Amino acid sequence: MEALVNPSPDFWSGKKVLLTGHTGFKGAWLYLWLRSLGAHVHGLSLKPETTPNLSVLSGIADDGAATTIGDIRDQALLSRIMEREQPDVVLHLAAQALVRRSYADPIESFSTNVIGTLQVLDAASRCVSVRAVLVVTTDKCYENKEWLWPYRENESLGGHDPYSASKACTEIATAAWRSSLPDMPAYNRIGKTIAIATARAGNVFGGGDWALDRLVPDFFRTLAAGQELIIRNPAARRPWQHVLEPLAGYLVLAERLWKGEAQEPWNFGPAMDDVQPVSFIVDRLLGVEKGARKWRLADGHQPHEASSLALDASKARANLGWRPRLPLGEALDWTYDWYTRYAKGENATELTLQQIEEYTALADVSQT
Repeated sequence: MEALVNPSPDFWSGKKVLLTGHTGFKGAWLYLWLRSLGAHVHGLSLKPETTPNLSVLSGIADDGAATTIGDIRDQALLSRIMEREQPDVVLHLAAQALVRRSYADPIESFSTNVIGTLQVLDAASRCVSVRAVLVVTTDKCYENKEWLWPYRENESLGGHDPYSASKACTEIATAAWRSSLPDMPAYNRIGKTIAIATARAGNVFGGGDWALDRLVPDFFRTLAAGQELIIRNPAARRPWQHVLEPLAGYLVLAERLWKGEAQEPWNFGPAMDDVQPVSFIVDRLLGVEKGARKWRLADGHQPHEASSLALDASKARANLGWRPRLPLGEALDWTYDWYTRYAKGENATELTLQQIEEYTALADVSQT
């Protein structure tokens, strides 16, 4: 079996990291992981949108010294943060990340995801301390042809809905920025270089997500309220993965960027056996509840969503030493355990850090 690579504490200890989107679900997990590795993290994000919220429960959102509440489209704000913090690495996760919201406000999606990313790249390129920038996009950046095999990094980009299209645009804009940077006279880095890559993950879930219009949070929300779960498209197949899977990939990739390597797009997705329909996820979670509750189809017209999507992550396996380590059933068990223990009064930060520790320990198990 291939050896698994964990993020390196030796690398991250003492590194200054600017993390955008740290009040979001993935951002909060990544913030806590980076801090546990010894990194000095400063977060930039909008106010937390949900109650509860992992960034609030863990104290991240209220840490004035390590948090700025603001908009990535604010050029002056970004410049001040870069000048003050002098980050070594920029991890850009801030985004409008929901498909259905993009139908309601498409301009917000394009403005935040495309212009916001360009503002981050501009500020990072002007800051001489920044050596690596990772831009996180999505599996939905591909032109979805509804085929059965997974998409590779060299497949065509596109998007039926505003969210997906905005992320495809983000990929194109980032690639253009990376290739053009040496010829842009505005960015005189005094002999320094900056490495830029993009990362595309699957449908991520895990403890501490309370976002609306996401399957797993919706399940636990209705479970807590004793309500019936409503499903829009039970047959839709997605590349499901626990939140720690892509985050591990992001950190390992950033380490390679620091060396000036891996400046290209990267997929982080599950094994094909874990590309399952929505109904599989719901029935698996309901099975834990011994079938106490059922689900039903949503009424009325529903906006278009792709029926099938999968990612080919063989490049990350071959070149980064990354591969998924939590099979789908086990990942759902970890998620169920997180929410159940939190509901019983356990500390959200401690639960999150415990699962990070258990996840990294799986790398050692795989090599025995």
